[in-house]
Amino acid sequence: MKTFEELEKLVIQWSRDRQILQNSTPEVQFMKAVSEMGELSDAIVKRRLPEIRDGIGDVLVCLTNVAQMTGLDLRSCLEVAYNEIKDRKGYLNESGVFIKESDRESA
Repeated sequence: MKTFEELEKLVIQWSRDRQILQNSTPEVQFMKAVSEMGELSDAIVKRRLPEIRDGIGDVLVCLTNVAQMTGLDLRSCLEVAYNEIKDRKGYLNESGVFIKESDRESA
């Protein structure tokens, strides 16, 4: 199995070879990711695991392109997001609302 970094490099090369990085824009790739999210949503609702896997992968390809076009990479973006959430305390309630620990204390 390939590492995440190896796959990211392969996606970038695939996109270069097809002139996606040269001829597209971050905005276009973002809109493609939104379209792929719609397909992913449909697969989730229908509980079709192979299509869910494919949809997540398709979104990641588009996000890899956006990152590459803006001088970023997915790993660093994920690290920033993780560092923002890692110390958050709370829980997701049965209604799907995240209750921050500080919100519970003031209630």
